[in-house]
Amino acid sequence: MLIEIKEMYKTYHVGESTVNALNGVSLQIDYGEFVAIMGHSGSGKSTLLNILGCLDTPSSGSYLLDGKEVAGMNRNELAAIRNEKLGFVFQNFNLLPRTSAIENVELPSFYGKKVSNAERRERAIELLTKVGLGGRLWHTPAQLSGGQQQRVAIARALMNRPSVILADEPTGNLDTKASIEIVEFLRSLNDEGITVVMVTHEDDIAAHAKRTIVVCDGKVVQ
Repeated sequence: MLIEIKEMYKTYHVGESTVNALNGVSLQIDYGEFVAIMGHSGSGKSTLLNILGCLDTPSSGSYLLDGKEVAGMNRNELAAIRNEKLGFVFQNFNLLPRTSAIENVELPSFYGKKVSNAERRERAIELLTKVGLGGRLWHTPAQLSGGQQQRVAIARALMNRPSVILADEPTGNLDTKASIEIVEFLRSLNDEGITVVMVTHEDDIAAHAKRTIVVCDGKVVQ
């Protein structure tokens, strides 16, 4: 089992109030799955994705990733897990604005395992070609459409050969045509064996996944 969460809680204290963003969540995601996580605003789906991505830690509960308990890891250990096993795709692309596509894609390889400049450049060119941007290597984000920027972000997510792609509303800022292209590309990555976990609120986008998990009020309800 790639991901296994048991009785996970995430509690925030806002003034005198206590908010349970996650309220006893348990779930499993196997190797090679394409899972959509759905839920209305405030349901806990983004909190869940942040914990899956080792960007946040639970208040209590267990999180096994590839057989390792990560719920109690420190900041440096979590950073190493993110760099080695996880690739991220965000709604707002999160590209460096004054940096070319190829340099944005290369960025994750500067952390963790050392690679030569030649290996780094070759890998980035390979990935940008894979996402259909082999002719836009030196374009900055401002010179690319939203769909193209998200393709750069996907290439960047693949740079360190992750086991899992975590996509947070990856089509949220795109038009219909670009949205379908991006989700179909995620599906093609999944067909190659990469596990994909995608948060979305759109039924038509979630339909491309092989399984849907619905979160409501911090609980998995479906």
